[in-house]
Amino acid sequence: MKDTEQVQILQELVEINSVNGNEAAVATYIQKLFANHGITSKIIPYTDGRSNIVAEIGDATSDKVLALAGHLDTVATGDVADWQFDPFSAHVANNRLYGRGAADMKSGLAGMVITFINLAEQKTKLNGRLRFIGTVGEENGAMGSRLLTEQGIADDLDGIIIGEPTGGNLVYAHNGSLNYHVYSQGRGAHSSMPEKGINAITNLIKYVTAEATAFADAPVSPELGPLVHSVTVFNGGEQVNSIPAKAELQGNIRPIPEFDNEAVIKRLNETVDKLNQEANVNLTLHVDYSFKPVISATDSDLVKLTKQIADDEFGHPVELQVIHGATDASEYTKSANQFPVVVYGAGEWNDAHSLNESVDLDLFAHVQHVYERLAKKFLA
Repeated sequence: MKDTEQVQILQELVEINSVNGNEAAVATYIQKLFANHGITSKIIPYTDGRSNIVAEIGDATSDKVLALAGHLDTVATGDVADWQFDPFSAHVANNRLYGRGAADMKSGLAGMVITFINLAEQKTKLNGRLRFIGTVGEENGAMGSRLLTEQGIADDLDGIIIGEPTGGNLVYAHNGSLNYHVYSQGRGAHSSMPEKGINAITNLIKYVTAEATAFADAPVSPELGPLVHSVTVFNGGEQVNSIPAKAELQGNIRPIPEFDNEAVIKRLNETVDKLNQEANVNLTLHVDYSFKPVISATDSDLVKLTKQIADDEFGHPVELQVIHGATDASEYTKSANQFPVVVYGAGEWNDAHSLNESVDLDLFAHVQHVYERLAKKFLA
């Protein structure tokens, strides 16, 4: 496939607005593109307007399976007027393609799609199966990878590449991510008579104060560093002359293997339960979603082979890195099957979710070459 055709695929993917939804349009686009090159794929609906897509090429009788996986959604654009170029125009300037999802992660997605098309057109013999997985909702709950994992998508994998932006470096580990709400129930009253009410905000602030030291004893991971926790959203009250009857907050925690999601949830419950022992405090915890941390051995065949190929492709050693975000791998690795995970993609990690998000087109081409060479070597 010509370079111009590859860039066109990336442009067309970025032009599809799949901000926290509308992934069905992306899945349909990829399915049609695959079909034009003789590749059969399956659309797996999640809900109206939101669909996953799975395809497979190679030796259907083989038990060896490598997956190339990415998400079809993007985060919101913010105020479009603040962008240098329309975020869905996929504008190219100075060898960079600009647009929402250019880095995170439609460049990775496009590279994987192009890899499948090239291997199919070249009639490359694969001594194994290469699986493409495109998912809904990674940016807001990972419901697509959760659904597919429950359906067994990862039960036969020997390895998986997640195409999140890594700048061409190789990520072998990342934190988990846990989002939660705490609700405070009080009793409304006129602000001239606060003793008649129960101030829900005041009680919720007690949680904020306790949360600041709740994880002080958590160990530090040698791979991922400290557990990170923050209260990030706080809402309460309706008008200035009324004692608020309700308040709520949201928090985010980045678990580590040494203080994992189960330990985090236990500590959150302990914190809330202790505060509820105080007079007139009525707090309720709800865990919204929970991604576990992922660490692959740096001496696994997949990690070593990916690095060897990337080193050669770029002409210098790429870095082995960890990131503190979470990916769909947190869902796939819930499978009873054990397999290594590599997060590897075009675009820079700090460009993800940013204003004027973009990807360098040379980096995009190099990463696509790594995907293709890896598929051939791993399934040789």
